[in-house]
Amino acid sequence: MIDGFLKVAAATPEIRVADTEHNASEIIRLIQYCAGQGARVLVLPELCVTGYTCGDLFLQGTLLDAAKDALDRICYETRELPILSVIGFPLFASGKLYNTAAVIQQGQVLAFIPKRYIPNYSEYYEARWFARGDKEIRWLGFSNKFSGESYEVPFGMNIILAAEENSDFSMAAEICEDAWMPSPPSASHAMAGAMLIANCSASSETVGKEDYRREMVRSLSSRLVAAYIYADAGEGESTQDLVFSGHNMIAENGLLLAENPPFGKDVLFSDVDLDKLRKERQRMTTYPAELQSFDDYVHIPVSLPAEKASRFDRLIEPNPFVPCNPKERGRRCEAVFMIQASGLKKRLLHTGQRSVVIGLSGGLDSTLALLASAKAFELLDYPKENIICVTMPAFGTTDRTYRNALLLAEGVGASLREINIKDSVLQHFRDIGHEEDNRNVTYENAQARERTLVLMDLANDLNALVVGTGDLSELALGWATYNGDHMSMYGVNAGVPKTLVRHLVRYSMENAGKQELKKALLDILDTPVSPELLPPSKDGAISQKTEDLVGPYELHDFFLYQALRQGFSPKKVYQLSLQAFSKENIDACRHLAGEGGQEAGLSLNVYAPEIILKWLRNFYRRFFSQQFKRSCLPDGPKVGSVSLSPRGDLRMPSDAVSALWLKELDELDK
Repeated sequence: MIDGFLKVAAATPEIRVADTEHNASEIIRLIQYCAGQGARVLVLPELCVTGYTCGDLFLQGTLLDAAKDALDRICYETRELPILSVIGFPLFASGKLYNTAAVIQQGQVLAFIPKRYIPNYSEYYEARWFARGDKEIRWLGFSNKFSGESYEVPFGMNIILAAEENSDFSMAAEICEDAWMPSPPSASHAMAGAMLIANCSASSETVGKEDYRREMVRSLSSRLVAAYIYADAGEGESTQDLVFSGHNMIAENGLLLAENPPFGKDVLFSDVDLDKLRKERQRMTTYPAELQSFDDYVHIPVSLPAEKASRFDRLIEPNPFVPCNPKERGRRCEAVFMIQASGLKKRLLHTGQRSVVIGLSGGLDSTLALLASAKAFELLDYPKENIICVTMPAFGTTDRTYRNALLLAEGVGASLREINIKDSVLQHFRDIGHEEDNRNVTYENAQARERTLVLMDLANDLNALVVGTGDLSELALGWATYNGDHMSMYGVNAGVPKTLVRHLVRYSMENAGKQELKKALLDILDTPVSPELLPPSKDGAISQKTEDLVGPYELHDFFLYQALRQGFSPKKVYQLSLQAFSKENIDACRHLAGEGGQEAGLSLNVYAPEIILKWLRNFYRRFFSQQFKRSCLPDGPKVGSVSLSPRGDLRMPSDAVSALWLKELDELDK
């Protein structure tokens, strides 16, 4: 099992209204099944022991007594199971009837949590039968007729169940209408420390309500920074006036992990990441500290022994920066282009400059920088001839990339200059006493720095601004020449990871109006990523391929997201990588991406564990050793949730050592 994950479930039993014996059997069956699948928490619908639609039968002692017997039986027949079950139950206490969530485990009722907000409008008449729940905790005597056990059970809203073996597990509950309120009980529960909220619900189905309900659950999980399990009434409820659809959902911090669509009958499973939620709350300094002003809560210990589940019920997107879902990808691209273009637009307006200079290599990054610049010029209504593209052939330039650079500039409508830097670099070699056939790092970096010198001086001469082309992935790995391509006057790609760069270029290709531009962009997408600093092979092909040297960017972007955005340990990043790049997970992504997913630049490759570990070590080594390059980055817009700007998201000393992180990876081999 991956560190921090907990398998949870939501299910809707096929009940019969007021038939508590039948309902108990269905509930027991579901608890046994979910426990067998490795789930540690199961949430069932509101009042499912009796049925939500019993109406005035709730005033009958016969029904309430039978419900108590049913709960006793459920507890007794699941006494050997470690699963924590949350069951909708009508509780008669202190002369009143309450709509509660009964939390049970290993034969005992651990808590009765009452519904706070009792609806009494439209089709809902709950106030006719049920009293409103209180925050105050009372202890009720409880005895089980099957086991003969007697004990006290806490009754009240402010109850948190916390696992002794897992410091991240803490759960509270609310019931149906509670979630629809301006200030739901779950808000206080989360601020008091609950990481997981269970909701036993009975939401009648009407046209349009499905979407509203889904957004409510997603929004709640996001605002609370919590996992939210929503179990809805369905099959078997009375259809006299209403229909219930069993619309079950599991969400985590705004992400809908799993959903049983209305009128679906499957048991819903997912693995929620409690470690991720804890880290996110820690990162958000505005999130209230736990328990500082919540001393009215009672904490009930539960036991959740770790046990490997039969399967991992969660899609881990191998490309966290590029959604698998095709509907999301187009929106993502439009948003990124607007962020890039708007940032550059503001900088040009502020400096009063009406021209930019871009080093155009015919590769992905410089292509994206040109496309973003063209978008900015459209927003400013500036002539695109003021975008001066400079191609600077040297020792490693191939005919293919040179030709694409020419076609690209022409297709966009930009100006183009060719400045061959071979003689300048050779003169520099003579000046510093470097042999031309010594193709070491000096040989490579001298070309990168000469190109930057040309761009800077040309920009001064033209009163223009140098637009940088380096992307987020290169910055993470330090794959840039210090004070060479590392430097610019504005880095439009600084917040865009390589996997997203590829997709943005493809998106532009698919929407290009000119056929020649479309062809050039397509060929650029098919060209291996390379700095082209070493001479091409005898047949004129690129000889220096970046991913052969530093590793696949799809792996590095995944590592970057999990390590930086989520703050996960090397061990957990490795575990997640194994899952994300497994055949089962990749097949699920292929299904979600549909036809054309591979061509769209999505990572759909399976990697062996030893390959993942090799490049993960390389990632941490390079990330730490290359921080000095990131400490003096030029300005550039933050695009997504990960940024490496020293003025933004990353405050990291240049002299930090990677030993602890690498040691943790070394221990994986033992």
